[in-house]
Amino acid sequence: MPLSFKHCIFEDMILVTGGTGLLGSHLLFRLSSEQGTIRAIYRDSTKIELVKKLFQYYGNSNWQEQFNRIEWFEGDILDLLSLEDAMKGIEFVYHCAGLVSFNKRHFAQLIKINREGTANIVNTCLAFGVKKLCHVSSTASIGGQVNTITSETTKWKQGPETSGYAISKYSGEKEVWRGVEEGLDCIIVNPSVIFGAGHWDESSLTIFRTLDKGLRFHTPGKNGFVDARDVAEIMVQLMQSDIKNERFLCVGINLPFKTLLEKIALALNKKPPTIATPKWLIGFTWRFSWLLSKFRGRTAAITRASAKTAFNVMEYDASKVQKALNFTFRSFDDTIENTVKGKIF
Repeated sequence: MPLSFKHCIFEDMILVTGGTGLLGSHLLFRLSSEQGTIRAIYRDSTKIELVKKLFQYYGNSNWQEQFNRIEWFEGDILDLLSLEDAMKGIEFVYHCAGLVSFNKRHFAQLIKINREGTANIVNTCLAFGVKKLCHVSSTASIGGQVNTITSETTKWKQGPETSGYAISKYSGEKEVWRGVEEGLDCIIVNPSVIFGAGHWDESSLTIFRTLDKGLRFHTPGKNGFVDARDVAEIMVQLMQSDIKNERFLCVGINLPFKTLLEKIALALNKKPPTIATPKWLIGFTWRFSWLLSKFRGRTAAITRASAKTAFNVMEYDASKVQKALNFTFRSFDDTIENTVKGKIF
């Protein structure tokens, strides 16, 4: 049976942060498919053109009209004055903005954006009487353990190997729950690694460019993956529903990295990686990358945290959102095909 909704948010003003990112751009396309006005915060105007190209890729002859429903607003979640201006007249907020990094040097910036930025969103929502907030978190914020199945009820456990990114996203969630205690209705979604049409030099899509150039090695780890279109649809359905003050894992499939790389290589007509990477080689690689970054004054391409992730076996249970929304995730082959076809320069 399809899920029925008591109200439709598209008659109201919607604010989206992080709208030029991979998930945010997919969310804007989904939201603009209905009548209504969406205000999207941006910091870099050049990225708006990438969003337009995504609309053109997904859309039909009316894609330009759909794109024009977006009201672009230059602002920053760390700038309270601009955030307050962006929030005027807004009733529903989708908070997609955030920083992803596994480099220790970025810890202070991660906390600044993912915790303090989220606190600013929550406080502004409360001040302006926003009806409902959808906060995009991450599977990293749940703190699942290796070789166990992680769900929404898994308890957070911080250890010496916990990444700064995970800490920052967990801290951001705490700000949202604080907002709930102060009277704000919210939904938290925890996506795994997201794939979808977009620029291959950004976020999780860099693995497609790497494989397109050729990759010989694979690692024995495992993780969850999800289609950006599915996450966007889940967010909209949860915001339209009467469900509130809950979190939902968004994971379409759990896959070993070896299988993941084989599927992407096949879609790219490239030879899949065939050599299993030993831990000592990964350890040498991230240390060498760190040393090289010191000489060049650049961020290391591989960090200790990202190298460790390549060997972790993580698995997630997304049955809660499937039951709540009667939702079926897309096939992963469809996700891979769409990501390859939807390469945006």
